[in-house]
Amino acid sequence: GSKKIIMVREIVHMQGGQCGNQIGTKFWELVSSEHGIQTDGSYGGDNDLQLSQVGVYFSESSTNKYVPRACMFDLEPGTIEAVKATPHGAMFRPDNMVNGQTGAGNNWAKGHYTEGAELIDAVLDVVRRETEGCDCLQGFQLAHSVGGGTGSGMGTLLVSKIREEFPDRVMSTF
Repeated sequence: GSKKIIMVREIVHMQGGQCGNQIGTKFWELVSSEHGIQTDGSYGGDNDLQLSQVGVYFSESSTNKYVPRACMFDLEPGTIEAVKATPHGAMFRPDNMVNGQTGAGNNWAKGHYTEGAELIDAVLDVVRRETEGCDCLQGFQLAHSVGGGTGSGMGTLLVSKIREEFPDRVMSTF
């Protein structure tokens, strides 16, 4: 019979602020378990189907580990440090975690216009680097809150900048 070639359409995941990073951490726990990916990034599943679409959310490293295609950001270090301390924290690329020191103090304008505007280029650099590693980018997903400071203010800034740079790609926010 003929062998089917399945094109993987990659998604770049982003998570920002306290809410987005907490939701995103749970998302990665679930996606990892569904694909049989262990906390160190190695495959420990029992079904070949688990690896058939693993490339949508994961890149494969040179050491055959699966690395989440993810960018995490916050305007203060606490939440990112908390993500690093979780069992899955070690599977993420450390340089894909971007944080400021000041925080947004639950203020949308700080996230959008001042503190967030200072950090946005570092976040966009991570997002661009992840998109460049894709064969056929499907789009982006962002986990964030719509109230508060970083997730809402910086989150909307990030969405608008990504829409400007990648107008033909899917954007989903959660």
